[in-house]
Amino acid sequence: MPDHLAERRPDVPAERLVTDMVPPPRFRHVAFDGYRADPAVPSQAEAVAAARAFAATVGGGGRRRGWFRKAADAVPGAGLYLDGGFGVGKTHLLASLWHAARVPPERKLFCTFVELTNLAGALGFATAVEALSAHQLVCVDEFELDDPGDTVLVSTLLGRLSERGVRLAATSNTLPGQLGEGRFAASDFLREIQALAARFAVVRVDGDDYRHRGLPSAPEPVPDALVAASATGEGVTLDDFAALAAHLATVHPSRYGPLLDGVRRVHLRGVRTVDDQSTALRLVVLADRLYDRDLPVVAGGVPLDRLFTPELLAGGYRKKYFRAVSRLTALGRDGAAVLTSHRPPWR
Repeated sequence: MPDHLAERRPDVPAERLVTDMVPPPRFRHVAFDGYRADPAVPSQAEAVAAARAFAATVGGGGRRRGWFRKAADAVPGAGLYLDGGFGVGKTHLLASLWHAARVPPERKLFCTFVELTNLAGALGFATAVEALSAHQLVCVDEFELDDPGDTVLVSTLLGRLSERGVRLAATSNTLPGQLGEGRFAASDFLREIQALAARFAVVRVDGDDYRHRGLPSAPEPVPDALVAASATGEGVTLDDFAALAAHLATVHPSRYGPLLDGVRRVHLRGVRTVDDQSTALRLVVLADRLYDRDLPVVAGGVPLDRLFTPELLAGGYRKKYFRAVSRLTALGRDGAAVLTSHRPPWR
């Protein structure tokens, strides 16, 4: 019998919340040299140079060199903020920066925004500040503010870390001064947002989604019967989409990574288009964790590029939804390739 994600309830000890803050499997061995900058998009090569320069300033009292010195020195303790659309390689650059920083692994952290906010909730704000202040570098991927509470929390947390000399690097699809726009009354929290923005030197990363250059849209859905029949072998899970979506509501998003421990391929029956925003946002986090772990997805039902309604794709969270569709489509291609290989892996 295949394993079911909808039956898993990961228990994550508080101490693991910090020790797990390292680049995920997909980015565990990346480097700047592995980033393929598009010659037609100069900002990509410029972003590589900026990230390299920033990494050289972390640890060992390194001097700020090159173009980054002017931007960084204008803001004491400034961090690096990589802004751009989905699929331009920002996470690759952030993970490469983490690897290149000349400090021991135990003195640098790599986490997602949701993991950072959950850490503060699990440990308490003061304890989280102490735990993070023991590091020289904190990298935050997928930086997005979804509610006023997160705005104040993160602005204050990063401010405390910056005051203690912790270097900060982040990625997002939204410029720091625009975080929260279209999702809550950002103008009511303008002071906090401006304070947050002031802590970063912004580097733009333009370009097209590399996952889909010259490739078709999402693969055709797999018949549900084949989705189930091929869900055999160690580390292969099988779930009905509706049941998994309902289960995600009972698990904190910060535990979606541990939910996938030991999994090597995910099978989903009956994928449907989602019109509920809360459900959709949970699926975005799951898509990110699936992508981090490079897990092929074998899916039946509607095509993965029709996972969200047009209304959701036009709303304030549209960049999140497009990122999720992009990543799930890539994983869906990997799943389809598994099924069409010359030797079915479920035998």
